[in-house]
Amino acid sequence: MSKGERWANQQRNLGLKIIKSNDWKPLAWIFCLTAGLLVWARQASPLPVLLADRYLPGGGFVEILVLGAYAGFVGQVMLNAPRTARIRARTWSLFSLVFFVQFILGLAGLERMLMTGDLHLPIPALILAGPLYRGHGLFMPILYGSTVLLVGPAWCSYLCYIGAWDDAASRTRSDPPVTIPVWATHVLRPFLLAAIVCIALVLRSQGASVSLSAGLAIGFALSGAAVMISLSRRSGQMVHCTVVCPIGLISNLIGRISPWQVRIHQGCTLCGNCTRACRYSALKPIDLQLGRPGLTCTLCGDCIHQCPHNLIGYRFPGLSSSQARTVLLVLVVSIHAVFLGVARI
Repeated sequence: MSKGERWANQQRNLGLKIIKSNDWKPLAWIFCLTAGLLVWARQASPLPVLLADRYLPGGGFVEILVLGAYAGFVGQVMLNAPRTARIRARTWSLFSLVFFVQFILGLAGLERMLMTGDLHLPIPALILAGPLYRGHGLFMPILYGSTVLLVGPAWCSYLCYIGAWDDAASRTRSDPPVTIPVWATHVLRPFLLAAIVCIALVLRSQGASVSLSAGLAIGFALSGAAVMISLSRRSGQMVHCTVVCPIGLISNLIGRISPWQVRIHQGCTLCGNCTRACRYSALKPIDLQLGRPGLTCTLCGDCIHQCPHNLIGYRFPGLSSSQARTVLLVLVVSIHAVFLGVARI
């Protein structure tokens, strides 16, 4: 038996042992983290951040219990499912649906559906460009930055309200996905990031009107939607997230220094199963030979259970592959449930 085969068997057996013997512990952590973060947000904010408190005073605690139970259910399913890609896509889509339904209802006149009543365009690029243009308003950059520090680029594959659309668009292709050229992800995205920063600073220095700035932001959002509808659907890859989104690039760059990593152990046969499963074009043949995904990896985990030899897994210092997967899922599922409760415009 080769070294790679021994490693795969150890990870498989250890993972099964952890799930079967300590099944309740990750779920308890998920519930406590979700409830604790929501209680802290409820107490720290000067505004009622939970919808239940806005419609029924004191109802926030009920919402916290419901979201904690929901997070525990999602965690139970994901930790024990042989493959998590479909479950992740569905929970991710649920968050995006709830987010935009609240946004639309707020636009329709139900102002309590909005966080503050002040309208901000739900475009990921504005997480960075908005504060640069306004000169204030760091809530979203702080929320984004703290989340990325906790779970690395998994923000893109579990928590971004726009990314769920690109994921859904890419899944309409039944044939194997088309590989995205390296220049598109390594050259075009940095150019777009630099352009957005420069445009935001120029608009601010020139005292540009809000209507002009909003028009440019809407134009960028519509171009991104066009990329999803055309390129992502046809290629089977998340072209918007890997080529267009500047926030995605920041997540990927931080992911390079994050303790959370995906690694490919020695013994890979280059069968390509993981490459076909990856919608971020992060597992090209050269990446497999190097033993790690490319820059665009978001820790989604869709590739892990596609490897017939169990040679792909998460890595975190001091943890086995299966333990790292469990801890990462505890964190992302908890944050997902928290965002479900408080992420509003």
